[in-house]
Amino acid sequence: MFRGTLTDGGVRKGMVHKMKKVGIVMGSDSDLPIIKKCTDTLDALGVPYEAHVYSAHRTPEAARDFAAGAKSNGFGVLIAAAGMAAHLAGAIAANTTLPVIGIPCKSSNLDGIDALLSTVQMPSGIPVATVAINGGVNAALLAAEIIAVGEPELADKLDAKRAADAEAVLQKDASITARLHEAQ
Repeated sequence: MFRGTLTDGGVRKGMVHKMKKVGIVMGSDSDLPIIKKCTDTLDALGVPYEAHVYSAHRTPEAARDFAAGAKSNGFGVLIAAAGMAAHLAGAIAANTTLPVIGIPCKSSNLDGIDALLSTVQMPSGIPVATVAINGGVNAALLAAEIIAVGEPELADKLDAKRAADAEAVLQKDASITARLHEAQ
């Protein structure tokens, strides 16, 4: 297990308020490069998290216990990353009413299409939000957006990130336009 920076979100009604954590579960340590992109994004935004390796098939009790206790343990959203059969996000979602975000991970067999279909095809009543194959950054951003509903400071950070990302694209546009005009 590794932990991100815990953030103190301030004081509400005389009590210290701590931001809800993001719980991250990966089906295998081979998913760590994708999870690293996720945790780097959460760190940059100051969102606390915990990450674990639990398998829907090899450690079903541990995965179930983590999901079932997540709400009472201070989590606000869960992320589950797995490849191949990719039943982890569904197994986590079956044991909590917290929002669950699935990251289908690319494997050598079917380039992640199998994981994508397993993650996105959930039965009615057990939703899992699904990001792109190997979409660790977007999973982190979606988790942060969910938590930001009750965290104005985090919402401001997300707005600033969007503005900075847009400015970076506009700078690239200006640079390309200038280079193309020079070439004429």
